[in-house]
Amino acid sequence: MKWEKILVRYGELSTKGKNRKTFITQLRNNIKFSFIDLPNFKMTAERDRMFLTSKDDAEIQQLIERLPKIFGIQSFSPVASSTQEMDDILETALKIMKSLEHQDKTFRVTVKRTDKRFPLDTYELQRTVASHVLSNFPSLKVQMKDADIDLRIEVLSDAVYMMAEVIPGAGGMPLGSNGRSLLMLSGGIDSPVAGYMLLKRGVRLDAIHFHSPPFTSERSKEKVMDLANQLSHFGASVRLHVIPFTDIQQSIQAQIPDNVSMTTTRRMMMKIADLVREEIGALGIVTGESLGQVASQTLESLTAINAVTTTPIFRPLISSDKLDIIDIAQKIGTYETSILPYEDCCTIFTSSCPKTKPKLEKVEYYESFKDFDELIKEAVEKREVLSFPNSKKNDFENLL
Repeated sequence: MKWEKILVRYGELSTKGKNRKTFITQLRNNIKFSFIDLPNFKMTAERDRMFLTSKDDAEIQQLIERLPKIFGIQSFSPVASSTQEMDDILETALKIMKSLEHQDKTFRVTVKRTDKRFPLDTYELQRTVASHVLSNFPSLKVQMKDADIDLRIEVLSDAVYMMAEVIPGAGGMPLGSNGRSLLMLSGGIDSPVAGYMLLKRGVRLDAIHFHSPPFTSERSKEKVMDLANQLSHFGASVRLHVIPFTDIQQSIQAQIPDNVSMTTTRRMMMKIADLVREEIGALGIVTGESLGQVASQTLESLTAINAVTTTPIFRPLISSDKLDIIDIAQKIGTYETSILPYEDCCTIFTSSCPKTKPKLEKVEYYESFKDFDELIKEAVEKREVLSFPNSKKNDFENLL
């Protein structure tokens, strides 16, 4: 089937008021960034929808395949065109129906007759097209409400446009419309999903990872790099800050009682993340914590960890079940990478009996015997910064 253009529906953006244009402009920039490798397609934005056009069939197919990852798009439909000649309209309608799964489906025709000079009125055109389709596809059944297939026809002065397939988009808000935050990316299942959920709300991300060689291997670092790269495929680049964490972890093991060492480890990570956040101008810190999932994610543990910063901590998975998190990870394509069996710094020194209800005053007392500030400052200064995806260094990146 030859498609002329793609109709993009904004969804949530349509509810915006005077600032709607800002969000639509951001979506346009994100689409430009995501499809910089397709030089021939063009965009035309309207109040509640956008059209993407290309004379290159291969580009249209690429747009159809990759648009579902662009945040800010509720749904989209491939659009075919015909002349105003009735035979051409009927032939195009049949081609569209043949491209869809139609066996034992319900069906209806919806007409928008913008060109009032067209000889048939709305109901006549509906009946004519529906009768022709039904005579060629006898398994179809007419259903005017909630039909499986809605063949939509818009009659304009220069052409007649038709569509039937509605492909779900990623929803949410355009990336870059809600500032920047710093994602604590461990390499497990949860943190990439948390990052995805903030991306969906229009938040651009940097990521931070804590690497403790020789206790953690280069393979574990490469795993996190792969996850950062996967997150960059949702419409904007991601910078990954790799923190050398070995000296701090060894100091924690030497100074802090074993049963609260994980709480202190998380507190030191949060302090470092807050310094990096301030340096890059991010407004919040994102974690993949889910309440009660492990000892460091009880309400008491989270309270002790939060005490080191006044920065907003976003925990989009806080009430999610593990199976729900896994479902999202599989959907967005990070699950198989996350389950690769390479250790991270939070697993190598795990206590056999960690405190699930650590007392903040006791944790602070144990930490007072060691000056961690210099180690933290040194770790921030010696961090490695990587950008993903590597292949998309282009002018549009500055627009995001």
